[in-house]
Amino acid sequence: MKTATVLLSGGIDSASAALLLKSSGFAVRGLFIDYGQAARDKERRAATELKDLLGISVDELHVSTLAQHGIGELSGRNAFLIFAAVLLGNCPPGGIAIGIHSGTPYYDCSPDFAEKIDAFVQQCSDGKLTILTPFVHWSKDDVYSYFLSQRIPIEATYRRLL
Repeated sequence: MKTATVLLSGGIDSASAALLLKSSGFAVRGLFIDYGQAARDKERRAATELKDLLGISVDELHVSTLAQHGIGELSGRNAFLIFAAVLLGNCPPGGIAIGIHSGTPYYDCSPDFAEKIDAFVQQCSDGKLTILTPFVHWSKDDVYSYFLSQRIPIEATYRRLL
């Protein structure tokens, strides 16, 4: 069976990635990463609630830092999350999935980023890990529509906690 560790923030994008991969035959495990982000408590609660609804296990990784992270986009965040999972996430051979989608101005949500980081992770892991970006060509509306079609209550996501 194929395995996937989904970087699970508790939001619609990562929950949808877990749902899509699970329905595609992957054994899915969530990984919540606490790196001191401003929304970590709300994200953690949502990831914990989604665990049961999605029928997956969720592990937590705490990364200590001196940096102060405010609300909003953080440069390099997606690359950091992926590399933290590779180095510290105890990921089984298979995929590391992230719910990035099109329609954002951020480089670390682009197909070019996905392709380059996948090649780098495969090389660094001797081919044991790959990066899965099932929504890299989907719009946010596409991801949202998919999420709603799966009948997981939106109230279980980080979105409801905003």
